[in-house]
Amino acid sequence: MSGLIAISLCAIGVAVLFHLNRDKSVRNSKALWLPVLWIGVASSRSVSEWLGLSSPSGLQGTLEGSPVDAAVFAVLMLIGVGILIARKRKTVAYLPLITPIVIYSVYCLLSVSWAPYHLPAFKRWTKDVGDVVMALIVVTDPQPLIAIRRLFSRLGFVLLPFSIVLIRYSTMGRAWDDAGNLAIVGVTTNKNMLGLTCFLLTLGAFWNFRWLFVNRAEPNRSRKMATHGIIIACGMYLLYLAHSSTSSSCCILGSCIILATNLRAMKQRPSRVHALCLAIVLAGGGAVAFGGMGDVAGALGRDASLSGRTFMWSAMLGAVTSPIIGVGFDSFWTSPNAETFHNTLKLLHWYYPESINEAHDGYLEVFLNLGWIGVCLISLILVTGYLRAVGSLRRHREAASLMLAIIMCAAIYSITEAGFRTLNPIWILTLLAIISASGIKAGLFADGVRIGSVGRGKAVFVQEELKRQSVYGINEVGTSPSRRTAQRASSSLELR
Repeated sequence: MSGLIAISLCAIGVAVLFHLNRDKSVRNSKALWLPVLWIGVASSRSVSEWLGLSSPSGLQGTLEGSPVDAAVFAVLMLIGVGILIARKRKTVAYLPLITPIVIYSVYCLLSVSWAPYHLPAFKRWTKDVGDVVMALIVVTDPQPLIAIRRLFSRLGFVLLPFSIVLIRYSTMGRAWDDAGNLAIVGVTTNKNMLGLTCFLLTLGAFWNFRWLFVNRAEPNRSRKMATHGIIIACGMYLLYLAHSSTSSSCCILGSCIILATNLRAMKQRPSRVHALCLAIVLAGGGAVAFGGMGDVAGALGRDASLSGRTFMWSAMLGAVTSPIIGVGFDSFWTSPNAETFHNTLKLLHWYYPESINEAHDGYLEVFLNLGWIGVCLISLILVTGYLRAVGSLRRHREAASLMLAIIMCAAIYSITEAGFRTLNPIWILTLLAIISASGIKAGLFADGVRIGSVGRGKAVFVQEELKRQSVYGINEVGTSPSRRTAQRASSSLELR
């Protein structure tokens, strides 16, 4: 089968998936397509690469980038800001809840002033702000929970099937590294990014599938489960092809967190959730601390040096000159420090050390760029997000389970990969998870109502009652008379 025919058939299959997953009874804002496009590009290839346009190489290419990509992101960013201004009331309500993220962003902007190249660093910072803007667009949607479900669905329906087709029927899905080794890349540019994209979208599909499995009253449940089951199968197959051990492990871990936090034994017992997450962190950290790196790496399919990462990390630390404030936002790899690092690897007889442009450790990457201050701020964001995700389990367990899974997986994934970088899908979704968890805990997430055969007046009463509960902080286990009245009135409605 030729590549063109295979891609055409895949496009038809993707259209079928969208058709089977349709739900006209609940609508989202068309603005949701904006974060879909933003994350879709971040999870695959740049627009210039899809169009086959050449970009400057070397340091010049890193500093200047592609004008086409810059224009695309600028347009998306401006439209996104306009949408948030139109949703001013909701946007302002979220801003006090994301104070750690705002502080981190302000510090990143300040660090641009001591970066070796100010303008390129500032351009990258605007894209980092764009990540936050896209997350806010999702949570300020009239139906935020359904918007999150559809965000994962739309990305999964497109990226995963097309990755399989490109791998099997086109040379675009395969690439060769500097050493001449064949790598499976799909719609992305390297196997690690393919693994990350598959891990995140498979986790989202699993979350949707589990919800449909336990909610038998959902209309058209069977066909919706089939679509998400197909995406899960595609994701698992691609994870197998990519041989990305970190992504595969995080996908399993995230799925287990979603299942565990929805167990009856975990309900109303936050202490058990803390114990579960603490056990996960201690298991990995304790193994490394007590010399179990070799066993852990072996279990992940790697050698004891985690594919050479430990040697790189030592060389990077030796190239640091500003441990407190770093070299400037996202600027280490364009600074003289990077040249020092590459020269160190040359002395160790590494092949093509100049091709290394990330630390393969999220915390170390932040340290190189922003110093210890940046590491502390990232830690504050993660800890705050984790506490709010656990706290929101009592208000909206279904949504909070995904938020907690993403935050925990991001913290663990970033031990061996640079997960806190601008336009990195796991960083964008981590921001979305933290902001969503903050909104749930503050009562800003209001369940949508599917209007069925009952009168519109009753449906409006139920939705207004649920909004009132959200404003006054009545959680899902509340026992107020008005809530019981709303629950009785909504017996023939499906609450999302």
